[in-house]
Amino acid sequence: MKSNVGGIDRVLRMVVGLVLIGLAATNTVGWWGWLGIVPLATGAIGWCPPYALFGWSTCAMKKPD
Repeated sequence: MKSNVGGIDRVLRMVVGLVLIGLAATNTVGWWGWLGIVPLATGAIGWCPPYALFGWSTCAMKKPD
């Protein structure tokens, strides 16, 4: 698996995931808040299956030497 989730994207995914999980754990939102596990996991590992499927990447481009 080649990394396809860049720095800012990773941070945002992890923050959104943690917020959703926190809201679900405190019963502020329903069961769907536990879906925050998905963005948290994709942010943590740096790879997103839909990005791979569509050929997208938010990783920085390497400059040629």
